[in-house]
Amino acid sequence: MSNDQTRAAIVTGASRGIGAAIAERLAASGVAVVVNYARGREAAEQVVARIEAAGGRALAAQGDIAAPETPAALFDAVERAFGGADILINNAATMELGAIAATTDTAFARQIEVNVAGVFRTVREAAQRLRDGGRIVNFSSSVVGLYQPGYGVYAASKAAVEAITHVVAKELAPRGITVNAVAPGPTETEMFLGGKSETQLRAIAAMNPFGRFGRPPEIAAVVAFLASPEASWISGQILRVNGGVI
Repeated sequence: MSNDQTRAAIVTGASRGIGAAIAERLAASGVAVVVNYARGREAAEQVVARIEAAGGRALAAQGDIAAPETPAALFDAVERAFGGADILINNAATMELGAIAATTDTAFARQIEVNVAGVFRTVREAAQRLRDGGRIVNFSSSVVGLYQPGYGVYAASKAAVEAITHVVAKELAPRGITVNAVAPGPTETEMFLGGKSETQLRAIAAMNPFGRFGRPPEIAAVVAFLASPEASWISGQILRVNGGVI
C-alpha cells in the first residue's frame, strides 16, 4: 500500500476489534484517521495513543452511528483536524442473535438502525463531502450466503448494505470514488465470540477449511488495500474475507 501523508479517513466503530485494526493499519501507511466510537472512549483513546506512538496522526471522535447527527459530526471533525476526508470505512455494527420467531421489535429495530440506517446516512454524507478520488468501504458479512439459523435479522441488515454498496458505487463513479464492501466470516472479535460456549466456538471454527477463525489484522489488510490508490479499478464489489467457508 502506498505511503500517503495527504489523505484522511473516518473509521466507524474503531475503538476495538476489526475497526481498531483498520485504523492502525491505515495510519501505518500515512493516512490520518478519525477513530469513531459510541461508548468506548478509553479504548478509542488507546487506539489513538498507539497510532501516535508509531508516528501516525489520529483523533478520537464520539458518536453513535445510529444517531442521525453523527455522520455530519464525523465529517466536521475530520475537516477541522485534517482538512477533509478521502476514505470512509463503515465498520460499526451490532448483532443480536435469535430465531426470527423470538426476535423482539426492539432487537429488530436496533440492528436496522445501526447496520442499515447508520450506513445509509454515513454514505449519504460521504457522497456530498468525500473528496474526489476517495474510497468507501462498507461492511457486510458472510452470513449473507450462509443463512444460518439465528442470524436472520443480522443477515438481512447486511444484505441491505450490499445493495447500498452496489448502487452508490455507480452513482459516485463519475467522481472517481470507489465503493466496495468486505464480508468477513467468523472473526476473533468481542462481538462474535461473546455469548458463545467453547463447544459452539469449536464447532463454528471446524466449519472453515482452515479450521480457525479470521483475525482482525487479516480483515484490516484487505480493507487497507481497497482504501488505497492501487484499488482504483475495483468498485461495486463484495469481497468475502472468510477463509473459504463460503
